[in-house]
Amino acid sequence: MQDHAHHDHEHEGARPHISHGHDHHDHSHASSRWLPLALLLTLGFAAVEAIAGWWSGSLALLGDAGHMVTDALALGIAALAARLALHPASIRHSFGLPRVESLAALANSVFMLGLVAALLWQAVLRLGDPRAIAGETVTVVALIGLGVNLLVAWLLTRGEADLNTRAALLHVLGDILGSIAALASGLVIQYTGWLAIDPLLTMLICGLILASTLNLLRRVVHTLLEGVPENLSLPEVGHAMAAVPDVRSVHDLHIWSLDSHHPALSAHLVISDAGRWPRILADQRALLASRFGIDHVTLQPELPPDQPLVFYPSRSTNHSRIAADSR
Repeated sequence: MQDHAHHDHEHEGARPHISHGHDHHDHSHASSRWLPLALLLTLGFAAVEAIAGWWSGSLALLGDAGHMVTDALALGIAALAARLALHPASIRHSFGLPRVESLAALANSVFMLGLVAALLWQAVLRLGDPRAIAGETVTVVALIGLGVNLLVAWLLTRGEADLNTRAALLHVLGDILGSIAALASGLVIQYTGWLAIDPLLTMLICGLILASTLNLLRRVVHTLLEGVPENLSLPEVGHAMAAVPDVRSVHDLHIWSLDSHHPALSAHLVISDAGRWPRILADQRALLASRFGIDHVTLQPELPPDQPLVFYPSRSTNHSRIAADSR
């Protein structure tokens, strides 16, 4: 006997009602609506910065232009992912397409790692072979670029941010740091003539971007591997579920996330009386929604087994059994 509890599901008596119309995207992603405009602004100024960087000879400016081109691609992927993620559930995709945001964030992270590697290589080469740089041009263009990047970042922070939008924002924040580095490079070269500042600042900004990218990549991979969301503890959730009256134990407990907004849970509950299952189900749904923010739940009720119930990790199945008497 299995019950699939969700905010769109209603149960009457012993007859389960099964709905395939899960709406996992009922909230508004205001930030995603600004992605196309952010894309146009980023791509447009990337062309300006590339021309100025080539003319002035600034690696920091060329690197920032390349970064912005990559960001334009990242924002394009993010905009496409935001649209695809709004598709409703179907026979082929019963959850809809919420994982598209994670795939887009993964692609963006990989692109960012490639860009960092290329910039670091060029910076090392430039340290051994300094080139003349037009500091005044670098300063003016970098200052304008900083303003454009701040505007794009502001657009992306409007509304609720998901993994996909955060990945795009990460690129833009990298652009902001790149513009600051290019601005500092231009000023130093303009007033001191120290050419080494250009590749040195490029290396510094690459290190900052790399740290943020690796952190995002870790979260994305964790989501795609259906790991327990970082804000939830599987033992804590299991013990809370086992503490509900008439629940003897909880086992085969799994918690994962459909996307950055929707955790999901499935579990088997050993109950003392099958006739009390409707009330137990209602209590479990209320507990999981109010305390842990989990509203997509699949629960399987079971009658008590013959052996005593204990709390132990199952070495053979990697599942856990959480008994009510372990509270």
